[in-house]
Amino acid sequence: MFTGDRSGDWLYRALWRAGFANQPESTSADDGLELTGAFVTSPVKCAPPNNTPTPEERDTCRPFLERELELLTEVRVLVALGAFGFAETARWFGIRPKPKFAHGAEVALPGDRTLIGSYHVSQQNTFTGRLTEDMLDAVFSRARELGSPSAVGRNADTSPPT
Repeated sequence: MFTGDRSGDWLYRALWRAGFANQPESTSADDGLELTGAFVTSPVKCAPPNNTPTPEERDTCRPFLERELELLTEVRVLVALGAFGFAETARWFGIRPKPKFAHGAEVALPGDRTLIGSYHVSQQNTFTGRLTEDMLDAVFSRARELGSPSAVGRNADTSPPT
C-alpha cells in the first residue's frame, strides 16, 4: 500500500526516520523495503472516488481489516491516517462514543494499546501544508516511544544521515 506514489514517499520516509523501515522509499513490490515493528493496512482496500469511501466499500472491506487486526496480537500502538481510519480503528476496538479525531490525538484501547491519529499522507494534505514532515515525524516518534519504552535511539544501520 502506498508503494510508488507521493503519499508513500511521505509515509515511508517518516517510517524510515523513526526506525521502522530499512529504506526511505518504496517504489515497487520488489524494491527491498522491509518494515520492522510496523504494519501498513487500511480499512478500505481500494482508492475510492474523491478519496471518500462509501458505507458499502467500508462494509465490504471490513472483514479483511478485522482479520488483519486479529492477527496483530502483539500490537501496542496503532497510527491511523485520517479521520476515517481513526474512526474505523476505534470502532473495531469498541470505543464508544466515537473519539474526536485530531492530528496527534491519543486514545487508550483495550489491552494496554494506544491509537494515535494523524492527518492522512494524501497530496491534498501534504501539498497544502496541513501535514508537514515534522508533524508526521512527531506522530511516529510518539508511536515509537509508546510501543517500545525501553528503545533508545535508532538502529545504527538504518538511521538517516544526520
